[in-house]
Amino acid sequence: MILTVIGGKGGVGKSTVAFNLAARLDGVVVDGDLGMADLPAGRGPDLHDVLAGRADVHEAVRHGGPVTVVPCGRTLAGARAADPAALSDALAALDRTHRWVVVDSPAGRHADVGVPLVAADAALVVTTDTAAALADALRVRELARELGTGICRVVLNRVGPDAATRPVADRLGAPVVTLPESEALAAAQRHGQPVGRTAPDSAAAESIARLADAVYACRSV
Repeated sequence: MILTVIGGKGGVGKSTVAFNLAARLDGVVVDGDLGMADLPAGRGPDLHDVLAGRADVHEAVRHGGPVTVVPCGRTLAGARAADPAALSDALAALDRTHRWVVVDSPAGRHADVGVPLVAADAALVVTTDTAAALADALRVRELARELGTGICRVVLNRVGPDAATRPVADRLGAPVVTLPESEALAAAQRHGQPVGRTAPDSAAAESIARLADAVYACRSV
């Protein structure tokens, strides 16, 4: 199943959610932000090479780390050479060999978001509980609706213990899973590790586990 993680605003924790969710699901996470890659990289072909026709997508898969990753290049030349339209075929190829393909998409509504949304079986919206972030999340949620991609869950990130989820669920039209403000999660991400490995008993790890359980319902979206 292809699950695209979207967020209308940068800095809401979209990449962190995608990385940790893929770890929990034992899937592969694809860094689909062609211009501002954020997930762990490494040596060898990357998504820029795949979308420029220089490598097969399976050659770009990084095995052996804490999370299986298809990284994206970080050069302007690589971004210019990449054909975003080729992403659908690359994701479909990964979908044939992995049970879960989690795509960390770019923030916003620009064209690079449309391709991973069209290719996805469902989408996950990540936002924080601020007026600006929620307004941007609503706009990208409408883009998903226009493209016919169902929203599986909304992740309300960096919340306190008494976060009000019903207004967010009503506004964005999908059930909400909360993810608490967490130094354990931030530290794990800085070191390229899932929080379930570095702090398995933390509230953040428990929230990621609940999110993964909820995502199984996406198969019916």
